[in-house]
Amino acid sequence: MSQARRMAHIQPFHVMALLARARALEAQGHDIVHMEIGEPDFPTPAPIVAAGQRALAAGLTQYTPALGLPELRAAISDFYREQHGVVVDPGRIVVTPGASGALHLVLALLVDRDQQVLLTDPGYPCNRNFVHLVEGEPVGVPVDAATGYQLTAAMAEQHWTEHTRLLMVASPANPTGTLLAQAELAALQQLAQARGARLVVDEIYHGLTYDSDAPTALAVSDELFVINSFSKYFGMTGWRLGWIVAPPDQVEGLERLAQNLYLAAPTLSQHAALVAFTPETRAILEERRAAFQARRDYLLPALRELGFVIPVTPRGAFYLYADCSRFTDDSFAFSRQLLEEAGVAITPGRDFGEHRASQHVRFAYTTDIPRLQEGVERIRRFVTG
Repeated sequence: MSQARRMAHIQPFHVMALLARARALEAQGHDIVHMEIGEPDFPTPAPIVAAGQRALAAGLTQYTPALGLPELRAAISDFYREQHGVVVDPGRIVVTPGASGALHLVLALLVDRDQQVLLTDPGYPCNRNFVHLVEGEPVGVPVDAATGYQLTAAMAEQHWTEHTRLLMVASPANPTGTLLAQAELAALQQLAQARGARLVVDEIYHGLTYDSDAPTALAVSDELFVINSFSKYFGMTGWRLGWIVAPPDQVEGLERLAQNLYLAAPTLSQHAALVAFTPETRAILEERRAAFQARRDYLLPALRELGFVIPVTPRGAFYLYADCSRFTDDSFAFSRQLLEEAGVAITPGRDFGEHRASQHVRFAYTTDIPRLQEGVERIRRFVTG
């Protein structure tokens, strides 16, 4: 039996083939420096783990309401007030199975067949696949250093058609680590609202910012959608927990979808996350944020010195998106050769879109500085022959 036609558009992560090869090389006894994985290398903070263990011991294993534990929704609301000075009604918060679950809900809620969603190219690869899943049309807008690899209102207007339904942006962004200023978020929201469309802002790397905080789009308007996650800053990747802040009149639709698609987010994860915002946990997370910044501050000049072009200093996430055209015009082949010959795993640009993808690679600083130093030395020997 053949698969649904939509499957022709769902692309794999190309880096997974490289990761599988890296694991195979490790099994043969080779030492691999991993700079491809978009996951914090720190374990979940101990207070969160302990809270999950207490919930399990107490038998708190039944479904929660589809919108999430009321206590957790209230805690997220408090977090926005304390961290950003923004008042968010807990009734607007929808707890989801990861940010991916949040994206599924929002796209299923808003996008009909053949409607268009404007995205950055390069950008997070799953976004365009999520759009295909609801039978919409992702439209990649080529971005570069001139706009900090971000979509601007002027660029969105140039790519607008009568079928445009949604604008999707990320701040901080994957793979570039760049931020959107509050003024640009406001301009994007004004454009979407004027055209009868919606703005969706991915803020899953909030907290992992350096030099300055990332403004939340919730300071701009109540009529846009913000997606966040406990995975990155809070170190809860495998717990699969995220959230949406939605316009008040859209929550009921999201609740209906959640009830039908997954019933509720993981119960133990929600109880564990109740302590994610406590001073004890936040102190741990801030130490880790400082460690990520130190890694960025080492790796960025080191790669530039080797000849990789990184024109914009990333101010968030844990990635460096580098032009490698000095060395190759095929970043996938370059990544594969670097793994085989130097034992360094990185991500080729083709995972993030089409715009100059063959001239770019992504480095993740999700490993400690001694390993990053080893990786840089191996790359140095590789590119200098």
